[in-house]
Amino acid sequence: MTVRIQLVRFALVGAANTGTYYAFYLLLLTRLPYVAAHLAASGLSMIGSFFLNSWFTYRTRPTWRKFLLFPLTNAANLVITTAGVYLLVDVLHLGSRYAPLIAAGGAVPITFLVSRAIMLPRDPARDPARDPAPAGSPGHGSAAATAPAEPAGNGR
Repeated sequence: MTVRIQLVRFALVGAANTGTYYAFYLLLLTRLPYVAAHLAASGLSMIGSFFLNSWFTYRTRPTWRKFLLFPLTNAANLVITTAGVYLLVDVLHLGSRYAPLIAAGGAVPITFLVSRAIMLPRDPARDPARDPAPAGSPGHGSAAATAPAEPAGNGR
């Protein structure tokens, strides 16, 4: 699957996740201050986002390891959107009902990159630093290209 397809799927999951987040936010806003409602809604919607991104965006099996690392994908999102909500509401005096939707736009590219790194760990067999020759080129897959490098500093 290409990065472009993953990005489109990520955006679709993001739209669904934003709707889920916003529904939680509005519900919690009736009982909590806006920052607390924002933080709680973010945490609740993160669980759905993990499973949708696993199954739909990256077509990978959800694991406990990925689940435990997944909050890192939302850490940047949470920081950017929380700062954005604060700036939009307290500094620019926009309404607290729509501020999270506006703030979410700035976090999407960073969240995609971090999410992709966690959900699709690097495949050492395809690591360009290990085998810089493109597939099908002379030397690709040769013993010289695939042999492990000798440890540095052995003195021989």
